[in-house]
Amino acid sequence: MKPTLTRRLAAEFIGTLLLLAAVVGSGIMADSLAGGNVALALLANTIATGAALVALILAFGSVSGAHFNPAVTLADAYVGGIAWRYVPAYLSAQFAGAFSGVAVAHLMFGFSLFSVSTHARSGGAQIFSEFIATFGLMAVIWGCARAQPHAVPYAVGAYITAAYWFTASTSFANPAVTLARSASNTFTGIRPTDVAGFLAAQLAGAFAATVLFQWLMPTSDHEKVVVL
Repeated sequence: MKPTLTRRLAAEFIGTLLLLAAVVGSGIMADSLAGGNVALALLANTIATGAALVALILAFGSVSGAHFNPAVTLADAYVGGIAWRYVPAYLSAQFAGAFSGVAVAHLMFGFSLFSVSTHARSGGAQIFSEFIATFGLMAVIWGCARAQPHAVPYAVGAYITAAYWFTASTSFANPAVTLARSASNTFTGIRPTDVAGFLAAQLAGAFAATVLFQWLMPTSDHEKVVVL
């Protein structure tokens, strides 16, 4: 039986919440234990994020598709995987979950619920990095969804783990994650003034990868591909 919309939205909310709790919480823990070694802190943050992604996609994929990412939802709607009428609800659940996840992480470590980030992530290189990060993420999703759907959770986790290190921006690749991290003045934060450039690059990267894979691996109208 197909899950109801309410259950799908609950899965998107909880999954995105736990993802942000993992990203921000592991960043706080890593920063406090690394003794000023930024590379070590980033490595710890990377491993926790990649592992959490695999687990969360496996846990919630059968309910909502485990998007946890507005760019993924919009791309999936574009190819017919999710009805456009459900998109606003999905995005609302994701953004609400993202900010809730930041609040949860802050509470776990004794911080205030939200704090405006002062972590600068500006400039053309950072924005280009977000385009590449999101393009690569969607390429991995579409390629695996069409050829090896059961591999999607592992492929996404592996890609994000790698992209933390090969992109100058540390691969946010997610508008909900980006906006929510602007409310965390911690290791993983981003200044609010830098958010718009990241969002534009992420959406452009997702669209470019989606269009490319419609050509590389086309599907017929009766074989619509959903993310999971």
